[in-house]
Amino acid sequence: MNHMKKWSMMCMTALSLFMFAGIASAHVTVQPTETTQGSYEVFTVRVPSESENVSTTSVKVTVPGNVKVSRVQPKAGWKYVLEKDSEGSITSITWTTEGSGLSQTEFDEFRISGKVADDAKELTWKAYQTYSDKSIVEWTGAPDADHPASVTAVSAGTGEGDGHGAAAAAPEAAADSMDSGDSSDKLPLVLSIIAVVLGAAALIAALARKKR
Repeated sequence: MNHMKKWSMMCMTALSLFMFAGIASAHVTVQPTETTQGSYEVFTVRVPSESENVSTTSVKVTVPGNVKVSRVQPKAGWKYVLEKDSEGSITSITWTTEGSGLSQTEFDEFRISGKVADDAKELTWKAYQTYSDKSIVEWTGAPDADHPASVTAVSAGTGEGDGHGAAAAAPEAAADSMDSGDSSDKLPLVLSIIAVVLGAAALIAALARKKR
């Protein structure tokens, strides 16, 4: 009985912390938060809308110099514009709504794929969020700033040459992973579901014992 109660409390606490973290981190971020040198990666730009009485109508993300973006996933209801340098490399992507945009209680995700440089240490993604009243929030600050830029940590490669290794057909693999989504993004959802199920099981067990 005590064991079940402890499990129930732990699960509900974990769920509460997860929900609080989701609210506290309501700013433009790029997932995943960790990658490896020389890897091909699908990056997900997550855009929540925060301002009251106005909607998010556009978001611009600058591409770090140590990432070579090759593809942008189309997004229904949004159009995008690419900026390139003199060598043809994509330096920024701007998504603009074709409708009313995102209200205060909504968010959306935009995906791009590309290759991380072999000598990259970290990727800093600066973002500029435009609202329907023409105000702009610049997510460009340091990690402890009110409006921080999203940062992806980069670890050393696996030692398989320049990062191509088993991913010789990496562009195609990246495109496939766009369809399936980043499994790491699903982990918090899975954990929260497990927490709810365990909490419900504990409650049912407690009620059954009490009736006896």
